[in-house]
Amino acid sequence: MTSRADKVNYLTTILNRFGTTVTMEQLKQLDSEGIKRQVWVSGEKYRIGRGVYQLPLAEYGINMTGTVMPMRKPEPVAAAPVVPVAPAILQEKAATKISKVLRIDDGPTVPKTDPLYVPFGFYDKMLKIVTSKQFYPVFVSGLSGNGKTMMVEQACAKLGREFMRVNITPETDEDDLIGGFRLIDGETRWFDGPVLQAMKSGAILCLDEIDRGSNKLMCLQGILEGKPIFVKKTGETVSPGPGFNVIATANTKGKGDETGRFMAATILDDAFLERFPITVEQEYPDTKVETKILARVFDSLGLQDKEFSEILVKWADIIRKTFEEGAIDELISTRRLVSIAKAYQIFESREDAIQYCINRFDAETKTAFMDLYIKLVPSEPVASSAPEASADEDIPF
Repeated sequence: MTSRADKVNYLTTILNRFGTTVTMEQLKQLDSEGIKRQVWVSGEKYRIGRGVYQLPLAEYGINMTGTVMPMRKPEPVAAAPVVPVAPAILQEKAATKISKVLRIDDGPTVPKTDPLYVPFGFYDKMLKIVTSKQFYPVFVSGLSGNGKTMMVEQACAKLGREFMRVNITPETDEDDLIGGFRLIDGETRWFDGPVLQAMKSGAILCLDEIDRGSNKLMCLQGILEGKPIFVKKTGETVSPGPGFNVIATANTKGKGDETGRFMAATILDDAFLERFPITVEQEYPDTKVETKILARVFDSLGLQDKEFSEILVKWADIIRKTFEEGAIDELISTRRLVSIAKAYQIFESREDAIQYCINRFDAETKTAFMDLYIKLVPSEPVASSAPEASADEDIPF
């Protein structure tokens, strides 16, 4: 009969070599290396898939670093014997899986309504998707600063739906998304990641800038099918709550970027992209909507300059049309117009506000953008018989 000490040694060896799960092939590999196979590990009790087994670490007081926590023996007393105290790590009930899952924060929340937001584009259809409470992943692509993420957030705010936003980076992995163990006060505890939190709450999960992610996002394959996920590290199976859905936002469609504008954008696996039934091509708002947006922003900042607001909208519209024609390589986003408004409030100068906010561009582009703005500013009437120049003439691009 295998002793407990032998079992613990066997488990720690597997953990250090292969992690918290082990396959039959890996067990055979150890056997071939002289580490005699213990058949109890591959019993039905610990099987989580075909030829795959979950290590009963909690049952044997082993933490994720492979450290064995000592079992305290009950001290004899005159009264009834003291119940042995289980190790602090993963042994609250001496179960084969973690008995208590802790969260890093309070999880998804209903976002606040933004009084500056003006609905446009796909917003009405996004409302229908969120209202349906069906699992129907959506991929939203579009240029930077055109309100992709805000559209999803404000749809949830209007409908009172819980929302959780996760910013994806090249370093984002399964531990960041699904969850992982954290060392808290000397104890190793499990924390749900944002994906599990959103699933359990039936919230809308927004994977922001998803085209910045790597192949580590493949851990979401089953989740993007609306299916339960087996959490290997805890032995817990999590099913999506009613209303859970995934909305991804990106500057590209997951096929990389050849223009050089979004250098960090990666090529996402086609099988991953295929799990998004629809792709939305988000455009910048038209001049009518953008005029409303800037009017609200100016009002919120206490700026009484309708003329400047309208000039900015026309200025950005001309630049975008020129960009679409391929005549220039840069454009002005809605986000940058809002930044100019805020700069105007601070510096109390139109030209300074524009200049500081376009300094990120190269010298030629900055000059062209400023020259265009100057042409759009109404000039003081002068006594002259010469015909007045049209604002559309001599656009400096």
